[in-house]
Formats: sequence, C-alpha cells, structure tokens
Amino acid sequence: MEYKSQIDFYKNICMDIKTFGKNIKFLRKRQNRTQEDVAFALEMKRSTLSGYENGVAQPGVNILISFSMFFNVAIDTLVKVDLTELSESQLSQIDRGFDVYVKGSNLRVLTATLDQYNEENIELVNEKAKAGYKSGFADPDYIKVLPTFQLPFLSRQKKYRTFQISGDSMLPVPDASFVTGEFVLDWNTIRDGQPYIILTLDDGVVFKLAENKIKESKKLILHSLNSLYEDYDIDIREVKEVWKFVHFISSEMPEANQEKQDLVDTVKQLRKEVKAIQTRLNI
Repeated sequence: MEYKSQIDFYKNICMDIKTFGKNIKFLRKRQNRTQEDVAFALEMKRSTLSGYENGVAQPGVNILISFSMFFNVAIDTLVKVDLTELSESQLSQIDRGFDVYVKGSNLRVLTATLDQYNEENIELVNEKAKAGYKSGFADPDYIKVLPTFQLPFLSRQKKYRTFQISGDSMLPVPDASFVTGEFVLDWNTIRDGQPYIILTLDDGVVFKLAENKIKESKKLILHSLNSLYEDYDIDIREVKEVWKFVHFISSEMPEANQEKQDLVDTVKQLRKEVKAIQTRLNI
C-alpha cells in the first residue's frame, strides 16, 4: 500500500505499536544486547527504549527509521510482522541483512512537501543538489528547500520527483535532462528492461534500465541505453530509493541515430536512381 503522506503512514502503523515493541525487544535479545547498549547507540534514554519495547510509547517517523537502520530490518517488517513466529531460516536471513520482506521499506516513509492546496509537490533535484541528496533524501529540512513545481497531467494519487541527469550513458536522453520518476514502494514490482531512477549511498542518483534479481540474488542489474557502457549489478541493500521513469524534459533535441539516418539516405538515393531509370525508359 502506498501512503500519500507521512501522516497517512503514521496513522496506518499506530495499530502495530505492540508488534513493533515486541520485535525490537526480540531483535535486541537475539543480538545479546542490553537496553543500555541499544539506547546508547540510538542516543536515547533507557527508559524511552523500554517504553517502545513495552508498547506504551508511540515511535515517530525518525525513530522508526533509526531502529530500521540499526537492526537492518525493513520498517514494514518491524511494525507488521511478528518476528517471534518466523522460522530459524528466515531469522538467519535477517541476521545476515537479507530481510525476507524487503520491499524498499527502509524508506517507505518518504519525505515530501505540500503546496498551498495541500497537494504534494514535485521536488526538483538539480545537478548541484544531487550531492546533498545522497545524505539528505530522508531529511525534511533538506527536502523542503528544494525547488518545487506541479505538472497537471500527472496523477495526484502518486508521488513524483524530478532529477537532473548527467552524462551520455542513457542517450538519446541528452545530458542535463530533467527526468521525472514515480516513487516505487514495492521494489519487487521493478520490471525488467524498464527505466528507473535509483538512489544508492555509494553512487548517488543513477538513471538506468533495470533487471530485477531481488528474489534470486538480492540484486539489481543496471543497463545503459548507450552500448558503450557496460552493465553492472548492485546489492539491493545499497539501494535507498527507486523511482519509475515517467518522462523527461530537455532543452536539446536528441541527436539523430546515425545508422538509421544512413539507411534513410541510402533509400532516398535508391529512389532517385529508380526514378531516373524510369524516366529514361519512359515508364
């Protein structure tokens, strides 16, 4: 389920506070950590952690993200799945960092901005802002200073963001184009051969065709439209956001495909020659 805003997400998880508390207590004990250890690591009081574990304190958005990153477990898993009921094989996968319920939910709580009509904006991440986006993508203070705009032909029921790309790896989409993507909540829905904007903390924002290998090997294989660039794969744990390509805006005309143009020129020349022969033969 996709949430229109952080408020909608928060309302949805409030009913799962008991599960959340039970899970973080279970994970803490499974890792042989004391409350003091975890509270110190997350920079909170032990009594606060105890309140979360006992289900008497409601975790905010930042707290959910903190626990998700600390235990390397998706937020949806923490608040909706009773980990004590999982098999040991499933738990061992989680211990190794492979959340069997991974759907990109470490970042399901998407920071967004609203316009004067309480509609979600399309935030623009231009070339200068991309470096900061690597670390500020989940920071409301960072997101709120990004330029925003609206596109009336896009659905108001979906979340969009626009990124300025660089380089020629996705030609004929030109360098410096502005590519708009639709937020992908469930990474298992990534379709092979389709273009996506993908954020990783190592490579930053990349625009590529994706091949979904999450179920087989917890990876995505990324392809360029420009055949001069080699394919490469990334571990799904390195991925922080995925946006499905919607359209792009560019001030440049795409360059002509030279091979196709050569073929067109050849056909035109053949037509001229055929017409000349017909004229001489009075056909």
